[in-house]
Amino acid sequence: MVQGNLVFATEALEARERKQKKDILFVIDGAASPARTHQASPFFLFEAERIVPETLGLYKLEVNGEQRQILFPGRKPPKPVLVDVTRLEGNLFKIEVHETLAPGEYALSPEGSNAVFCFAVY
Repeated sequence: MVQGNLVFATEALEARERKQKKDILFVIDGAASPARTHQASPFFLFEAERIVPETLGLYKLEVNGEQRQILFPGRKPPKPVLVDVTRLEGNLFKIEVHETLAPGEYALSPEGSNAVFCFAVY
């Protein structure tokens, strides 16, 4: 995550899956990410090694007690926030959020993976 001339790491975690009939609830420990930004339209520098940057989706998380979570209903999964992915050089990419994010908890996650890169907008 980039703020001015400074680069901050997102919180890299693995979400736990809880299946509920046809729905899947993804749960992340902790009520808040330590990676925080005041920018409502942040951008990220991403060094691709094992993850294809174009598969990253940005999702708003709900806080429930001491955890963050997102529900993927079987029929209609949540739509990710729109992001643009641009190759800068080699395996370095810029990921730009083009919507204004409301304060809250968010996660970038590659399609088909439980890896999450969390941050908070305050």
